[in-house]
Amino acid sequence: MSSHFSRQARKQTVGVAVGDVVIGGSAPVVVQSMTNTDTADLEATTQQVFDLWQAGSQLVRITVNNIAAAKQVAPLRERLDALGCDVPLIGDFHFNGHKLLTEVPSCAEALAKFRINPGNVGKGSKKDSQFATMIEVACRYNKPVRIGVNAGSLDAALLTKLMDDNAKLAKPLDAKVIFREAMVRSALDSAAAAEQLGLPQDKIVLSVKMSDVQEVIAVYEELASRSNYALHVGLTEAGMGSKGIVASSAALGVLMQQGIGDTIRVSLTPDPGGSRTQEVVVAQELLQTMGFRSFSPMVTACPGCGRTTSTFFQELAQDIQAYIRREMPNWRRQYAGVEDMTVAVMGCVVNGPGESKMANIGISLPGTGERPVAPVYEDGEKTVTLKGDHIAEEFQAIVEAYIERNYG
Repeated sequence: MSSHFSRQARKQTVGVAVGDVVIGGSAPVVVQSMTNTDTADLEATTQQVFDLWQAGSQLVRITVNNIAAAKQVAPLRERLDALGCDVPLIGDFHFNGHKLLTEVPSCAEALAKFRINPGNVGKGSKKDSQFATMIEVACRYNKPVRIGVNAGSLDAALLTKLMDDNAKLAKPLDAKVIFREAMVRSALDSAAAAEQLGLPQDKIVLSVKMSDVQEVIAVYEELASRSNYALHVGLTEAGMGSKGIVASSAALGVLMQQGIGDTIRVSLTPDPGGSRTQEVVVAQELLQTMGFRSFSPMVTACPGCGRTTSTFFQELAQDIQAYIRREMPNWRRQYAGVEDMTVAVMGCVVNGPGESKMANIGISLPGTGERPVAPVYEDGEKTVTLKGDHIAEEFQAIVEAYIERNYG
């Protein structure tokens, strides 16, 4: 492979332990997500955290925006533990975190990490003292902190000062450059202040999130070049559906290719009534298709053409993918290495046999006008040819047997 297209090694950052999960250092990139339930609703929040954990989220962030929510954090942790769900919980604080963490100490103790937004931790003379209160609580309970700067809530005083200073220059820089500098400066200045208050570098994670793809790439490149803090990367709001998936993949793909990013969240807006777990699946598939981590057996399926007028191969590929996703929580505990397995479900003789041979296990289904037979390949060797009306059920049984035989 040309070195022009080679992936750079991960930038070495300071590792941060969040419960049993490590962000940065030599640890793999961590996938995290966030609930959209009212944290005061213990039942709904417990279920959604559990679902996100089952989907593979290694960290889950919850909103802590009032006393009612703060008082439910400890009971939430207890319920999750009783279910065997040990996922670390991150408290998302804005505006009043200093009050909630001091007035509800059980909340501070139950959380594995705090998220602080320096743009809305306080205004004027209150800003420093309220920020200090949150850092002091983190130190008291030995909790790491993410200092998360957002474009939509950037420190207005800092931005105004930088814009004014720029305007006085003989050749002022573009406003976008100054805005990015304000984002980076807010993160680095806040991190320095946290360290002065006693929070060590291995307890600090930084993020500088925006929604514009090119801008988020540029601001993270700048931050990464000026620090070695662990970095949480993502867009502030990716959007819905394919737009959100494409935007996140474009931004995070470029950053990851440069070795920038220790933990990621894909901030998708779910469809009405849609599952929150989709953002976890997208994050995992992004990392896996780029070759950073393996989370689940990958299914290769051809797109279809005039040679594949039947939808049978599409339905089989969909069923196999759903089956793998459904079984992965159990497989993860029983079958070491199964996440590296590849499966191919192909629709005609053009690429079908070749792709099937390259997968650990593959099936080449007949295209339009081809003989009604489906050869199955395991590790490059044809093992059986399926025929008749039960190809789907027979192939799934072959996949199950392959997993037990090779990963059991």
